[in-house]
Amino acid sequence: MSAEPTHPGPVRHHDHGVWLAGFTGRILVVCPRCGGRALVTPRPGLPESRHRHLLFEPRRLTCGGCGAVAEWAAEQRGTGLVGVVPGGTEDPFFRRPLWLQTRCAGRILWAYDEEHVDALAAYVGARLRVRHASPTLAMFARLPVWMKSADRRAEVLAGLATLRTLAGLSDPADRSDAAHERGDRPRHHGSLLFRGGPY
Repeated sequence: MSAEPTHPGPVRHHDHGVWLAGFTGRILVVCPRCGGRALVTPRPGLPESRHRHLLFEPRRLTCGGCGAVAEWAAEQRGTGLVGVVPGGTEDPFFRRPLWLQTRCAGRILWAYDEEHVDALAAYVGARLRVRHASPTLAMFARLPVWMKSADRRAEVLAGLATLRTLAGLSDPADRSDAAHERGDRPRHHGSLLFRGGPY
């Protein structure tokens, strides 16, 4: 006689205060030339540093489909650098539409890359969520209510599965109908990083 199947307990998610900025090291975007999938990463050849400032590092956009390349560097203001503020349906550096976008629950669900999708799915799919850090700048605490709602869990997880599939596609014809240029991202003035100085 076979034993009754065991049901795992509630899935627990531990929020240690990860910032959205931590997912900006690799961003999938719509190529400005061909409309296929392009990649935004820190510019190769940057000096190694224990203290990475992802929102201020020079960036490069590359498209494996058409060969397009673009460069971004933070604006200098006095002794400081003007960095970007992440968030919204465009990448914060080149302001290109994100490749990973889909319609979900009457809204647009987006992510920067597969790692970002996996982090969101782990949070959304959890029945118990434990916070270990201040919510001030933490990504999960700042997610919109509709994404955190238990009533929307299945719908949001399905949307994240769609994004995961999109991450493996690159042709212009594969582009989501949600990933068009809307210009709906707030235009922040940016954040400042002061190099050198007493601290």
